[in-house]
Amino acid sequence: QVHLVESGGGLVQPGGSLRLSCAASGIIFSVYVVDWYRQAPGKQRELVASIGNGDSTYYADSMKGRFTISRDNAKNTVYLQINSLKPEDTAVYYCKVVKGGYAYWGQGTQVTVSS
Repeated sequence: QVHLVESGGGLVQPGGSLRLSCAASGIIFSVYVVDWYRQAPGKQRELVASIGNGDSTYYADSMKGRFTISRDNAKNTVYLQINSLKPEDTAVYYCKVVKGGYAYWGQGTQVTVSS
């Protein structure tokens, strides 16, 4: 049974930074592509970044520059570093992995950027 748990969200002031974590069980994360998505209130869920099994990375155009995706294979965890946070980054952030044609999502972690 694949299980993903996101953590690291919280309330942060504009300009601050956060590192989100996505810890996995029931799957060897390192051999799969892992995605980070976010969903802001009233908006559709959107792709933020992906990391491949060779540690190749992809960022949505609007996310380039302030977001960094990485993984720690020993901890079976994927991270999303977000710098220079803006109020428009406020959203629930989710990680996702597809295994056997089925998409597994975590429960999400709330990021709120406000002064």
